Amino acid sequence: RANPALLEKGASEVADIAGELFNALTLPDDPPTVFKSKLSVRKNAAWADSIELDQVKAIANATGTTVNDVLISNLAGALREYMLKIGDDPNEIVINATVPVNLRPLEHAKNLGNHFGLVFLKLPIFESNPLKRLKYVHDEMNELKKSKQAIVSFGLLSAIGMAPAAVQTMLLDQFSRKATTVLTNVPGPQVPLYVSGAKVDKIMFWVPQNGTIGMGISILSYNGKVEFGLSLIHI
Repeated sequence: RANPALLEKGASEVADIAGELFNALTLPDDPPTVFKSKLSVRKNAAWADSIELDQVKAIANATGTTVNDVLISNLAGALREYMLKIGDDPNEIVINATVPVNLRPLEHAKNLGNHFGLVFLKLPIFESNPLKRLKYVHDEMNELKKSKQAIVSFGLLSAIGMAPAAVQTMLLDQFSRKATTVLTNVPGPQVPLYVSGAKVDKIMFWVPQNGTIGMGISILSYNGKVEFGLSLIHI
């Protein structure tokens, strides 16, 4: 005889997944901004000065948020400041960042191949107040942690991968129009690394891009510092 509690739990999970699938398919396209562009051959890259990780941790501890929240809200503020600098109005703007989420169990971390989903994280470009912007990001991250969005997107991407090439291109373009940037935050080793006896002072990486997502943002912590990298098609 089936356990009623298990049946109820299973039905709830199916309903959650169905809801996430509906949300993913009906998510509106991101608004046109200076950061939104199609891929091209030429790409510009830039990186910021290193930030002390202890300073970021101090802000997170003081505000009841996380290091990730602080870094992403700081990023949203930087995008806002750039729009203001070039004369664009960011005050009504919210853009989505697609954030890869690892779905592979830790014990299988060394296996080859990819096993990740994507979540859509809203970046509050409109918010001028740093503390309100941090709270917005913190609340968004908490909602994403409770959702099954990563699992659903993994299923969607797997299904797209089995489609004919023309269908893949069409679906990926539709999927990518819902976001402006790919954002990855990677916690790196917090001790210095050496190559042939030479100390590695700084590490940086660039995120992949596809479809209409022309901007990639990489955040990496290494040896007590945080590095920000940006790749963009046309700025």
